[in-house]
Parts: sequence; structure tokens; C-alpha cells
Amino acid sequence: MTRLKHSRGTVRDAIVACLDSTQGGASVADIRRFVETRIGVVPTSSVRSYLRQHPNIFERTQHGRYQLRSEPVEAIDETANKSNDRMEPVLVWNQAALYREDCFDWMERREENSIHAVVTDPPYGLVEYTEIEQRKLRAGRGGVWRLPPSFDGHQRSPVPRFTILGEADFEHMRDFFERFGKGVSRVLVPGAHVFVASNPLGSHIVASGLAEAGLESRGMIFRLVMTMRGGDRPKNAHEEFSDVTVMPRSMAEPWLLFRKPLEGRVQDNLRKWGTGGLRRQSESRPFGDVIKSHPTRLAERRLAPHPSLKPQAFLRQLVRAALPLGTGVILDPFAGLGSPLAAANHLGYHSIGVELSSKYIEIAMMALPQLEAIKCPEPDTPGDLGAFDCRVC
Repeated sequence: MTRLKHSRGTVRDAIVACLDSTQGGASVADIRRFVETRIGVVPTSSVRSYLRQHPNIFERTQHGRYQLRSEPVEAIDETANKSNDRMEPVLVWNQAALYREDCFDWMERREENSIHAVVTDPPYGLVEYTEIEQRKLRAGRGGVWRLPPSFDGHQRSPVPRFTILGEADFEHMRDFFERFGKGVSRVLVPGAHVFVASNPLGSHIVASGLAEAGLESRGMIFRLVMTMRGGDRPKNAHEEFSDVTVMPRSMAEPWLLFRKPLEGRVQDNLRKWGTGGLRRQSESRPFGDVIKSHPTRLAERRLAPHPSLKPQAFLRQLVRAALPLGTGVILDPFAGLGSPLAAANHLGYHSIGVELSSKYIEIAMMALPQLEAIKCPEPDTPGDLGAFDCRVC
């Protein structure tokens, strides 16, 4: 069956018409059938993407069912975003620029072959940063976010429960990251590397999408850090199976490493584009794929209260390695509070962040300069980098 190309507004308006004509919402399958009667063939994955990417319009009531949102939610003015092909950043600090926009729209307008690396921590479950799940997180219960128990006298930060994701969620995730991979491929120069934070349950889905987009897998970076994810006995049967762990306790966070195909050999690419390899830690030490780390310190979390905040001691190593000759532009398409941008500023690199949430943008305006000032070991310091404490200047 031939698939027709539809504009974003056409599909969205058809979905709105469907939900406006029903009481109590509708399933994704029912919505797709309604949409197809109005505008022609539309893939189920596309319908699901529109529903999830517009939480200010659509609200998920239960798994696979949506309705029009009854409560007003602050939304991005998409018309204003698209009316100006040279949209100005909302924040410029040192060599970092932060844009408030959907990263896919931003990458469509960005000049081709203008970005030299990507370092990003995306919403890899996709549901955890929708408005409805963020409200549940702030309320402290319900939804995809789990509040783990205290451990060794320390209260742990919320973690997303990706075990609740179903087959449809993983299909949507793969489509999302294929689209993302195609978007970054357009703006990246040949040989540019892409660092993407992931998790053990979804890394294969994310990697599949990026590979389908034409990016080359270059392995994984493992951030050695003890978390509260996994290690539990069977729920409601912990006494009966006291010697059983359902999943291994997570002691490493995987970061996927991909690269846009080279032009010629690595040395040719380095000469022309300044990319193709990774910057060594020192003359005698190459960049390695295992980095000792720690949970983000309370001092940093107070400056930048984001549930997925990574420590500057770790991010600075990734950002430094991403530009092999120390020149170029780093992009974070899911900037959050701007922590990779702060790392780039600290290292003297140019960087660009794109973030859709106005709440995170507002916090980033204050957090970015302070994160940049966090004192950590320099990337070429001998020893176990990332195992040191970070403290505020």
C-alpha cells in the first residue's frame, strides 16, 4: 500500500477532529482508522508520534488510549518558531547558545555540514518527559517514574521504570531515533561522532534506529556508576525466592557511540573537517570506553534540578573527546538544563543546545553558568578520571 506524505498540521488536525467527536477518548488504532478516512493512509507509528509529541494537546488516559487535554498546558508557539528562519537563541553564555524549540524543526533549518559532534541525553523512553508524567514526578507518585528507597543513609533520585514499556512503545522508540539519526546526519560534518545516553533495556532499540538512519556504530562508552535500578527480588515473593534477583543491579550506564560516514580515510577527514576520531586523554593515553563515575552530587543537583542530570566530571570527558582537534561545534538536541553546554564552555568549545520545555529553559539560564564553574579534574589529569568529587567554586 502506497503511503502518502502529509504535513504535520494535516495529521494533527485530523487527530483533533477524531478525539473531538468521541467521548472518553479513543485507541491509537481507532484514531488511525478515522484519520485515514479523512486524509488517506497514515502509519500507526506516525499517529502515535503526533499524539506523544504534542502533550499540550493530547492526553494519554491509559495504555494506548488518548483524549483531548482538558487542562491548559503551556505550549510552545510553533507558528512563531517556524515564522523566523533565523530564530535567535534564548540564551547565549560564553561560547554556548541555547534555543527553545523542537530539535527536529531546528535541525531541518540548520545549515548542512555545520555541526562537528553530538553529546546528548535524550528522553529514551519518550514517555517520561511528557507533561503528564512530569506532573506525576513532581507529585512524587504514579506514572513511569519510581522513587527508590534510601540507601546507606542517602535518598536516591527518581529513576524511570522502563520495564512498563510495551511492544508499541519500543516500536515508537525505534522510529523516533531513526528520525533523530536522519536529522543529525543532515547537520553533521562527515566523520562527526554522536554520543547518546541510553539504558540496558532500551539501548538495542535506540541503536537500531540510529543504524537505520545511516550512522555507523563505533561501540559503547560505559559510565561505571552504581544506581538503584535492578537487583530486586521477585515482587510479593521476596521471602519465597530470597536468593533470586529479577534483574542484575545496574552498575554501568551505556552510552551509544555512532559516527557519520567518513570522506575518504580518517586522516583525510581530519584534514578537511577536523573530525573522524576521538581526542586522546594525553599523549600516552587514548580515550577509553569505560569511565569511572558517581551519581551526580547534591551540589550539582541543587544548581540544576533535572532528574537525568549527569555530573560535569563525566560530561567533560565525553565533550572533550568528541572534538579530536579541539575545534568545532558540539550540539545537544535535548539540552535539558544545559549540562553538556556547561561542559563545553568549561573546555573552551563552541556548543549549541536545543530544548523544548520552557520550564527547563528558565532553570538553564541560571544553572548553566554555575555548572560551568564546578571544579573537577581536567580531562587530561592522570589517574581515574571521574572518580573525584566535584564541588562548587
